Amino acid sequence: MADKEKPAKAAGATKEGAPQKAKSPKGAKVDKKAAAAKAPATPAAPRPKDYKPRMKAHYEKVVRDALLKKFEYKNTMQVPRIEKIVLNMGVGEAVNDRKKVESAAGDLALIAGQRPVQTRSRKAIANYKLREGMQIGAKVTLRGDRMYEFVDKLFSIALPRIKDFKGISERQFDGRGNLNIGVREQLIFPEIEYDKVEKIRGMDITLVTTARDDEQARELLKLLGLPLREGTTDRA
Repeated sequence: MADKEKPAKAAGATKEGAPQKAKSPKGAKVDKKAAAAKAPATPAAPRPKDYKPRMKAHYEKVVRDALLKKFEYKNTMQVPRIEKIVLNMGVGEAVNDRKKVESAAGDLALIAGQRPVQTRSRKAIANYKLREGMQIGAKVTLRGDRMYEFVDKLFSIALPRIKDFKGISERQFDGRGNLNIGVREQLIFPEIEYDKVEKIRGMDITLVTTARDDEQARELLKLLGLPLREGTTDRA
């Protein structure tokens, strides 16, 4: 009796009938960087629900009441507070090398704990080989808990590390209750490792407050720990 003919297996089918995975051809290169970029990032450890930055707690428990008594506000909503902090790092050499902006943005991300955005030129300047829309720096805006954490780090760690630092000049207030601090080196921040720095860069730090004038802003920041001094210097 002749053997019954067995049905031919479908191409690429396994014994269970499921299609086999296509094999990569020999010699094909796998883009590991692209695969890593597609992989989900490891989530950061969640903070406790009752977490509150030390500087924020100090403002709510001490500073707010002190300002309320000194300036005799009608309610606590009128008491000045820090609204946001803007960090801006310009990169002049980016005209010749765009990678310089990426390096500066990396340093700024370490300092702020938040991804910065790249700033672009608003107009073209032929003498500086600058084109409109060219990447010329990085900027980051901090609010909420990260803002208070940065203020704490700036006042208690970073500014005291500046060589021959004698305090912030009162002339660095802009007349509308905001403080502008010019820093010459990013090395004053503890997140920056000296051996890994490509180039020493400065940055501008602007503390925007809800104060109506400089007097109220000075008192607010002084109570938060800002080292002030009488002087005429424009930079820290």
